[in-house]
Amino acid sequence: MVKFTTDYNALMKRIASLDPVNYGKTRNFTDGDVTYLSPYISRGFISVKQVLDIVLNAGYKPYQIKTFIQELAWRDYWQLKWQVNKNLINHDLIHQQPSADFSGIPESLLNHHTGIVAIDEGIESLYQTGYMHNHLRMYVSSIACNIARCHWKIPAQWMYYYLLDGDWGSNALSWQWICGSTRQTLYYANQENINKYCSTSQTHTFLDTRYEDLPAMDVPEILTTRLSPLLITPLPETTLPLLEADLPTLVYNYYNVDPLWRNDLAANKILLLEPSVFKEYPVSQKSLDFCIELAIKNIPGIQVWVAEFAELQQLVKGDLIYKEHPLNNYTGQQDSRDWLTSLKGDFNSFFSFWKKSEKQLF
Repeated sequence: MVKFTTDYNALMKRIASLDPVNYGKTRNFTDGDVTYLSPYISRGFISVKQVLDIVLNAGYKPYQIKTFIQELAWRDYWQLKWQVNKNLINHDLIHQQPSADFSGIPESLLNHHTGIVAIDEGIESLYQTGYMHNHLRMYVSSIACNIARCHWKIPAQWMYYYLLDGDWGSNALSWQWICGSTRQTLYYANQENINKYCSTSQTHTFLDTRYEDLPAMDVPEILTTRLSPLLITPLPETTLPLLEADLPTLVYNYYNVDPLWRNDLAANKILLLEPSVFKEYPVSQKSLDFCIELAIKNIPGIQVWVAEFAELQQLVKGDLIYKEHPLNNYTGQQDSRDWLTSLKGDFNSFFSFWKKSEKQLF
């Protein structure tokens, strides 16, 4: 069972030992050589630029690790889409989702008893570890949206809630990519495909059919009971932080617990957990605890405070400094995210973004 360290030095050793070539060959298999870096990137603990620099400094050439670099670039692509479109990503962004006949999520997915072994084990593991392999996420999304015909929003919120690497931009837009809200096609996988990438040999499931039969099939009986799970963030009780009036204040949050960010600056350091943000984008106890432990263990002097930014503004006498993020509703001095390239703005597809990125990365 995968475990995620919260020790910065241990993580750096893990990154230094990566095999990005084998990653490119095996990443689509659930037992492949995946990096398990996504929780740290999503929490802003490390950046995609930092990861790439370490790998290149280890001697790998960009042309050798194209797939690895592309996967890093996907993260910047989703962030740019979120940055430009803001709250619009909470709705069908380009097209109305085809065949979104129902709301909620199949109860058999929630309780991991679909009868498809790889899916059920993947969801059970998600609850236990906060992690799910990317291919399994695609399978679950396809089942929820394209087989069970549920609108993507509630299932996407459910998955985001449990993921240690939950990134709402990446999550919401990936689900919309699966269900046809941001492109003209829908993603399907049958049992043969699941067997191939999950090392199973199962037959006689509701996905054990030809690809061409999947779009027209009736909703399987096991997917017809739907629920809307209650998702609440268990925010901790905190006390008023102690601030030195003559120092600036660094504002950390759920998307930024970077231990290297301005670490040479004498400053107050606040991990701000805004109830309004977690009400709209709830996360699990495990996910929140992971974020808080990353911060407390690796950022000396940081104080955790559950409050709105306006409350912090009233308390702080000096400068407020923070990193850019689409969810921030802050005022003060904004530092840039550590982007992989200098590209900005919206792009119609990852392909168009990648073609421009290549010119800077290769």
